[in-house]
Amino acid sequence: MANRYEEEQSMDIVVEQISELTRKLTITLPKETVEPALAKAYAKINKEVKLKGFRRGKIPQSVLEKNFKEQVQGETGEKFVQETYFDAVEQEKLDPVVHPEITEHRFPEDGSFVYVAMVDIKPQFELKEYKGLEVEKPVITVNDEEVDKEIKLLQRHQAMLQTAEEGHTIALDDVAVVDFQGFHNGKAMKEVFNENFTVDIGMHRLGKEFEEKLIGLKSGDKTLYEITFPDDYPNPLLAGKNVEFKVDVKDVKVRIKPELDDEFAKDIKPELNTLAELKEDIRKRLQKEKDDALQGDVDDQLMHRLIELNPFEVPQRLVNFEIQEMLKQTEENLKRSGLSFESAGIDLNDLVEKNREIAVKRVKGDFILKKVAEVEEIKIADEDIQRGYQRIADQYRMTVDEVKKYFKRREEILPFMNELHNEKILNFLREQANIKEVPPVQETTEQAAS
Repeated sequence: MANRYEEEQSMDIVVEQISELTRKLTITLPKETVEPALAKAYAKINKEVKLKGFRRGKIPQSVLEKNFKEQVQGETGEKFVQETYFDAVEQEKLDPVVHPEITEHRFPEDGSFVYVAMVDIKPQFELKEYKGLEVEKPVITVNDEEVDKEIKLLQRHQAMLQTAEEGHTIALDDVAVVDFQGFHNGKAMKEVFNENFTVDIGMHRLGKEFEEKLIGLKSGDKTLYEITFPDDYPNPLLAGKNVEFKVDVKDVKVRIKPELDDEFAKDIKPELNTLAELKEDIRKRLQKEKDDALQGDVDDQLMHRLIELNPFEVPQRLVNFEIQEMLKQTEENLKRSGLSFESAGIDLNDLVEKNREIAVKRVKGDFILKKVAEVEEIKIADEDIQRGYQRIADQYRMTVDEVKKYFKRREEILPFMNELHNEKILNFLREQANIKEVPPVQETTEQAAS
């Protein structure tokens, strides 16, 4: 079914419904609009180019068309699309959610210009209940063991390192300097290799099992051992593989830890006077971290319930855009480890499909939040933006002015504003929710040990 809009000496628009959320716009500009634009483009080319046998600015139109037709039509066509697309969707009262896909543009023999835009539009749905949603929130407090663990970590970080005495065997909290090479099915893995690599025993940066195999060795020892990595291991290069490691211990350093006393507390935070004050400060920080994590869990529950209550289709182009953003993030994470999709053995098609459901939920959730904002008239205020700037400044130890400079460009500020808006909507939903406090889930012995 086509809907036709026509305005004399402007443009002709034919709208076809391809699916519930996709419209095909065929837009035609008349000869009266096209001819002057092409003539102007050729005149500009005439002044700028040199052709053998012709003076600059005196090249015949037929010669220009023969040499520059594709360039002129390409540039002019692109300009026509930029100048008319937004007018077209406004005239047809469409609400696009992503940039259109221009599937064709051409200059027919009749002197007109025609282009086709595939447009995904905003889904229309009636918002179901969103106030008084029931969610659970565990009551979690920080215990003394957690505070002591943090104190010991601070003590560890403040420790001095010194070369171990001859014959000293590697123990927990020591630092070992090693060369290692990984082998899979008898072949050396070029990405699993390092020289003079520092292993902080107890931090598990190379995995708990890798470090435990080093305990008891000493400087100068060479060893060979095999590790089976689980399928869900964070490094995709190692996940699900049996890897044999050849390790050469080059050096061992031991930690000389400071005493846990009031002076230690002052070294950590000059504004504190006693170890007791440091412990209380740590307790408050840990409690805030737990509360923030629980808030995130409550938000997840709210979004899950809202998505459940509001079934509707989402634009596939928007889903694909979200998937591409997720792939970019994965690629950046791999690059930080010196890997690529190929070297990590990741199949892109599989990764796309694995991320599709998450992407659909993110897109759907964003539409629902914006619908709530529309109904409740929740908008971003200047003070919300300033709080957002301040939070980033505190997090990265920057000034607010430095943060503002970073967000100068439109493509950077828009995602930031969207994030702040969604936070404000979620705050509203949380305030309206029926939050039931429940006891924390008890860890199993195996979970506690890990």
